[in-house]
Amino acid sequence: MNHGPQDVTIPIEIEVRGDDESRPVSLPAPRLWIHAVLFIATVASTLFAGAVQQGVNPLSTPSGWVLGIPFSFTLLAILLTHEMGHYLTSRWHRVDATLPYFIPAPSFIGTFGAFIRMRSPIMEKRALLDIGASGPIAGFVISIAAVVAGLRYSNVVQSQDLGGIGLGAPLVFQLISNWVIGPVPEGYDVVLHPVAFAGWIGLFVTALNLIPIGQLDGGHVVFAILERYHRAISLSMIPILIAMGIFGWSGWFVWAVLPLLIGIGHPPTMDPYERLDPARRAIAWATLAIFVLCFTPEPFIIH
Repeated sequence: MNHGPQDVTIPIEIEVRGDDESRPVSLPAPRLWIHAVLFIATVASTLFAGAVQQGVNPLSTPSGWVLGIPFSFTLLAILLTHEMGHYLTSRWHRVDATLPYFIPAPSFIGTFGAFIRMRSPIMEKRALLDIGASGPIAGFVISIAAVVAGLRYSNVVQSQDLGGIGLGAPLVFQLISNWVIGPVPEGYDVVLHPVAFAGWIGLFVTALNLIPIGQLDGGHVVFAILERYHRAISLSMIPILIAMGIFGWSGWFVWAVLPLLIGIGHPPTMDPYERLDPARRAIAWATLAIFVLCFTPEPFIIH
């Protein structure tokens, strides 16, 4: 396939007791302008990237910014849905979390993604599982919708007419492509519509977040259901990622080194013996299934 901090806190009141007196202490109000500026900058950078993907430099051709809308708005919708899944679930469990920070970047997709910050510990495993799984599941749903819609406007062309970077197809993408487009003849490939490409990026981001290591979303899920094995699973992923970097996409080296720099451990919850209910165990299995469906060992292929 080819494709054509400054800390922020939420205001709450706490009581400080001393000398038999109590008084409310308000934490600093969130600086919403930081989130707004980063979001607007990411809108601009993804619009630029989307226009360049269509062969237009919007700096020299201002009308070209419009061409970046399908890719930009679809990708931002996926990222926003993912992060708001985390944020709203955090608030539901009374965990102090920030609004999403979007990261603009001079890359071929215009962003390095988005994140929220947890400002208070997650005390229960059920909350940890809910918060860790909600983002990937929400983003996965929107990504699927984008892929289905975008493939309807994608084109099948002869492979010899293509060049540059190809995209590996995760299992769920192959299934949707066979349903929407049908089998692609040998010697042909699919040129993705910008909406489909944004959906593919959404699936890729979902897979990255669900790698079972450290404090990634996948690491949260593993800690919630297999706390005693979390460190062993995280450590085992390092050589696996290195091997995939050697025999496939070199970008896996970054994901092998990054956990070693930021740590592969996980903060404990209040009750290490807490058992999850059947519904949450089902959610954990669902995230594993989503990881398998979205993962591809060689996401980018140089022709």
